[in-house]
Formats: sequence, C-alpha cells, structure tokens
Amino acid sequence: MFPELKRLIEQMGKDKGIDKSVIIEALESAVVSAARKKLGAKAEVEAHYNDETGELEVFLFKTVTDKVTDPVTQVSLEEARRMDEEAEIGDSLGIKVDTTTLGRIAVQTAKQIITQRIRDAERDVIYEEYKDRKGDIVTGFVHRLDAGNIIVSLGMAEGIVPVSEQIPRESYRRGDRIRAYILDVKRNTKGPQIILSRTHPGFLKALFEIEVPEISEGLIEIVNVAREPGRRSKIAVLSRDRDVDPVGACVGVRGARVQAVVQELKGEKIDIVPYSDDPAKFICAALSPAKAERVYIDEENKAMEVIVPDDQLSLAIGKNGQNVRLAVRLTGWKIDVKNESAVKSPEPGEKILMTIPGMTESLAKLLAAKGLKSVASIAAADANMIVESTGVNAAKAQELINGAIQLIDEMTRT
Repeated sequence: MFPELKRLIEQMGKDKGIDKSVIIEALESAVVSAARKKLGAKAEVEAHYNDETGELEVFLFKTVTDKVTDPVTQVSLEEARRMDEEAEIGDSLGIKVDTTTLGRIAVQTAKQIITQRIRDAERDVIYEEYKDRKGDIVTGFVHRLDAGNIIVSLGMAEGIVPVSEQIPRESYRRGDRIRAYILDVKRNTKGPQIILSRTHPGFLKALFEIEVPEISEGLIEIVNVAREPGRRSKIAVLSRDRDVDPVGACVGVRGARVQAVVQELKGEKIDIVPYSDDPAKFICAALSPAKAERVYIDEENKAMEVIVPDDQLSLAIGKNGQNVRLAVRLTGWKIDVKNESAVKSPEPGEKILMTIPGMTESLAKLLAAKGLKSVASIAAADANMIVESTGVNAAKAQELINGAIQLIDEMTRT
C-alpha cells in the first residue's frame, strides 16, 4: 500500500519543513480511517509505524467471546487460541490486517486524509514562521494580481498587498520583484494570510534601518514618521551620540542612503528632521524647508501658531497643505501657519474659518476654541482631530478638511 514508506516520510519532512512525527501521525490516522471504510465504522482499529523497519502495521482488535454475534468486533475463543494459546474470554485480541486487502476506495480515502493533514501542517509551519515577524521587510515576486490586490510569492508562503496598502500610481506585473512590510499575519481556514504594506510608516522606518547602520547600532533613533505614500514623508531622528549627526548619517555621503530609500519608494520625497524635546524647535524643524520667524504656544490645546515671512507662506503650507499636514502628524501638535501680513491685520479666527465650504458658525467656534483658528490648521488636521474637536462624523470632518485644502491650493497658486 505504501512502498518505500520510510524514505518517503523523510523526504516529505525535508521538502516541506514538517516534523516527521506529524507526517507519521497523519499516516496512521489515514490508514485507520481507510481500514474502517473497509471493515465497518464499529471496527476498533489501530495503526503503528515502525521506524526501524519502515513498516506500517494495522491491527483490528476483537473481544474474545464464547458466542460470536458480531464478527467485526468479536472472535471466538477457539479461533483466538489458534493465534494466542493463552487467550481467555473477555480478552481484547489484536489481529494484524493485511493493508493490501483494504481496497481502492479505502486507499484513496487514506491518500486524501494524508494530503489534507500535510497541507494543514504546512500552514502551521508557515504561520509559526511569520507570526512573530510583524514589522519585518520581506522580498518576494509578484505571483498574480487579484481584483487589484498583489499576490506575492515568498517561497513556501504567499503574501497579499491589498489595494489600500499600495503606493498610488505604482504598477506591478507578474514576475516583478517586490519589497514590502509585514503588516499582519492572520490564521484562517485557507491557511495563514500574510498582509503586506508599502504605505505603512513602518515600511519607511524599516528601510532606513537597513540603509543606516547607526540606527541598528542604537546610535540613532527614528522617533516618528509621517507619510503621504508616493508623495512626501517626514522622519524625525535623534542621536544618542554627540559625535553623530543624525540627519547627516541618514542622508549619507552625497545623499546615497536617503536616495536608496527614495528609489525603493519610486521617488517619494523625504524630509529628515532633527528631533528636539523643545516643541518650538521641533515644529520649526518639521516645517522645513520654510523658515519660521517666531512662534506662540498654546500648551493647553497643544497648539502652536507659527509666523513666517510673506514669501515663505506657500513653502510652509506646501501644495494642498501637505507640508504643514505632515508636520502636524510628525509632531502631534496642532499647527497654525500665518504670514506677517496676516498678523499685522488680524481677522477673528471664526470669521476666517467661515470661508471654508461646509463650515457653520457653531463648528467654527468649536474649532477656534480648540486652537484650530485658520484655514491652514484645518487643512493640516486629520479627520479624527476634527471629530474630537466638534463631534461631527468622519465624513463631515473630511469634507471640511478637503474644503480647506482647496482654499490653500488656491492661495498658494496666487
């Protein structure tokens, strides 16, 4: 039934990375099921693999009785003593079964069970290998595209880059090499699902850890990352060694290190910002390349008003509010950027906010009270910040942000 069994078990364990005991257990279970298929569901069957001989022994256990009413589960005393002269009434006698007599259907059943058990064991091996690798970068090849999702071959395993985790405007074809960040590993009925991302801030951080040895050595720490995937990112870095310049180390000689990351991210612009415990210094650095003249801090609302020269306003805000928005995410502060002219001729914050499409007086008052007093600050906010400040739903919050971004865009074009 199973020729050259020992060699097959060892080869299968080696090829699939499965412990030999798992294969043997699957084999024994499958043969028991096959025997019951042939002998009947009531049959008491056991299978044992002999590692020394490479033989799989199957035994049918019958109770010794003086009167046989069920030949599948019982054996007469006379017949039992022909096999074991010491047999007595009530004993359980194991009778070796010739596996070649089990029949084609039984053998097919056994093969199906073995295949399923081995597949399950393979899935367990893959899950155990990847479950603790969240946050790692893996390299694979595009196996196929499925409804926009990228299915990645990782050797024995497969990963998936959902549409939501793909960098905008990036395209891949079957066979292309791809690097991604392990976002999550889930166990489901079809096996482990390895969720990959190219948009997660952790991917950018992990790429710098690969390119900058000082990070893995603990001399430099990446404090935070803010990304708009495919467009622009900011990272805040801190040196643990006075002799090591964190920004210079991350940039590399002639920009080699940062360019390696930019190339992997298909041209995403990256600002490397020195971290500071002083919020004013940190926020001014985060607004780079714009130069701030002075700042006003609102500790209670964790908000800051940054004044820049008139010719620096569009640079500080960035296209569609991107620069200040990334600075907000990087620092965790609400940032309101104003130019000198606006400071000299101030308008009430609520009145300025009313220029945003969809804004109401009540919402403007709530936002201004929370330190969000300008169009730039709304454009820089995320939806959660607006929701927490006003109680509106996420859709309304995003509508206000989009309206503010539109105004900023018009302002920076003029």
